[in-house]
Parts: sequence; C-alpha cells; structure tokens
Amino acid sequence: MGQILDSLSQVADEIRADGAEGDTLMRLTDRSAKHLRDAGVIRMLQPTEFGGLEAHPREFAETAMGIGAMDGATGWVSGIVGVHPWEMAFFDPKAQEEVWGNDPDTWIASPYAPMGVATPVDGGYILNGRWSFSSGTDHCDWVMIGAAIGDKDGNRLNPPQSLHVLLPRSDYRIDQDSWNVVGLRGTGSKDLIVENAFLPEYRTISAELVMSGNAWREAGRDETLYRFPFSCIFPLGITSSLIGIAEGALNSYIETQRERVTVTGTAIKQDPYVLSALGDAAAEIAASRAAILDTVDRFWDMTEKGQEVSFEMRAIGRRTQTAAAWRAVRAVDEIFARAGGGALQLTNPLQRFWRDAHAGLSHAIHVPGSIFHAATLTQLGVEPQGAMRGMI
Repeated sequence: MGQILDSLSQVADEIRADGAEGDTLMRLTDRSAKHLRDAGVIRMLQPTEFGGLEAHPREFAETAMGIGAMDGATGWVSGIVGVHPWEMAFFDPKAQEEVWGNDPDTWIASPYAPMGVATPVDGGYILNGRWSFSSGTDHCDWVMIGAAIGDKDGNRLNPPQSLHVLLPRSDYRIDQDSWNVVGLRGTGSKDLIVENAFLPEYRTISAELVMSGNAWREAGRDETLYRFPFSCIFPLGITSSLIGIAEGALNSYIETQRERVTVTGTAIKQDPYVLSALGDAAAEIAASRAAILDTVDRFWDMTEKGQEVSFEMRAIGRRTQTAAAWRAVRAVDEIFARAGGGALQLTNPLQRFWRDAHAGLSHAIHVPGSIFHAATLTQLGVEPQGAMRGMI
C-alpha cells in the first residue's frame, strides 16, 4: 500500500500549492480531490468486493500522516473520509451496493454525532436535523450521519437510542456559508441540512452495535480489519493526519530557515538555543508517530490471533492517541515560536500548518479529560461507568 503514498508524492508540489487555494475556497480544490481519488486513498479500508484494498490500519495511518505533511486539509479529509468505508462494511449489502455498485470511488461524508432525529414510519424513518463539521463534504455523494431515534411525534427517546444512517446527496443540502474558520479551512467541514427525508431501514445501523465492536458479527465479517476495535480505528485517521500536519510544520521550518539570520546577526545554524528547541520538538513529533503506530500494531496482532482487546487496553490506547495529538501540537508551537516574523506571512506555509494543527486538536476525539480519567481508573481496578465509557 506504500504505492499510494508514493503516487501522491509525485504530485506533492501540486497538493502543497493547492493548500493555499483550498484555504481561500474553504474546501479542497478539485485537483487535490482528484489526486486522492486516483491514488485510491479513500478505498484503503474499503471491502475488496467493492473495489477496496482492505489495507492494514498502520498503512492507512502512515498514508494520512504523509498527506497531512504535504497539506493539512488534504490529510484531514483523507483521514476522516477514509475511515467511513470501514463502517460501511457493516451495513446491509443492499446499501453497500447502492453506494459503491456503480463507482467504487464514491466518497461518504459524516459526522456521527446524533444531531438530528429519526422518526419511525413504515419501512424506516423520517429524518430531520442539521449536522455540523462534515469534512470533505463538497466532494462526497453520500453521507453517514448520527441520528437519535424519536417517538411518533419526533421527540428524542429517553433513554436515548442512536443510529448511524446513510443518505444520498439528493436527500440533504450543504450550507455553503457555514464554514469560515481559522484553521483547516480547506477541509470544507460545512453544515448539512436534512428536511423530511425518508430513510429506509436497510440504510441504518445501531450506533451502539458499531461502537461496542460487535457489528462485524451481525454483518458476517471475519476479516481482521473489520474485527479491529472501533475506538482505535475511528480516531486513527484524525490523529494520524494531525501528526502529519506537525511533521509538515517541521519540514516547512527546516526548508525556510536554512539560511536565516536573526536580527542579532546569528545564523540559525549557529544558534544553540534554537537548535536544541528544534531537536526537542522533532523528537516529540517522532514520539507521537511511534506511539500511534505501536498501538495499531499491537491491537492488530491481538485481533488477528482472535484475542480480545480489553476495555482497559482500549482505554489506554485512547489515552496514548489523545496524548500523541497534544504532544505533537505543543511541538508545533515550539517550532512556530522560533520561526521569526516571516512565519506570520500568509504566503508562508508554516502559518497554515500551525493554524491547522490547533484546529485539528479541537476535534472531540482529542479531548483528554474523560479518556485519561477512564484509563487511570481501569489501571486502579475500577470499572468506569456512564459517559466515561464513551468512545472506548
């Protein structure tokens, strides 16, 4: 699968150049989206029977990192849109055929948060709502979104029950004015609006079934990839692209600072304080990469052997993933702080990596509180309950 990243490396200059345009357009350029489509990035976790590659999650992570280092928004879309085919493998085969039957390169947007309500009717549901942060949505023809099940009057059930549901582009509209942000502008993570769309039952799946790690059983899947823990694979593309952004910031600094001389007349190459700080930042970014990939490899090996990845291990894995994101972004701050005033110029790609890194850190998957709490409790022999089990 390294050939995917190799093929994109051949057009890396175009992807980097289009990053600035995407920042203005507030979506990926058509050319960048085509490069991703042609390379097969979004098919990496897709079932082979629908033209997918069923790649090892490590290869998927390394690819998202490599693209993120070229351009943050392009890496982010690769990581987020790229994980959706993994979950699609659990949907009714009829739904999979609808999405991929005519074109295996069809992209699916998200988000999973249950921002809308699905009201039961004969044969399915009527869906209404508004969803924010649909990354890459301008280049997607379907959406996989979260929905709370409602009663006959459209009120959310209590206790809540959630679905992940599929809709074609004709059943929702994109609010083109809803994405005007400081970072990851090129992701085009806009709002989606659904009004009274009919949702057939076969285009739905229990959110709890997916997040509990049991969807593969009901779907009749026994491939290692689809038995892999949801709580590791879902954050993987997001955090991997963020680490790639940090690597891109480091690369950008090195490229633009080689001949720089500070106002005091000291060449950067001869400034021991800057060199020490840069060395430390580079080591932190490398540690973040290694930590993420180590977790993936261990979980894969266990899954392949049919061993259970326990709640405690999953919680520690999420702690590792979240900490890696924060560590990488702190390193970007150290880099940016030593780049001089020139880094503030909008023509300098370093400022965009810096903005994109902070925007990426704000994703809900990187919030450390409950994850760190739950991981520590498990190690103390206490079983976390309620919200602390979320996304683990």
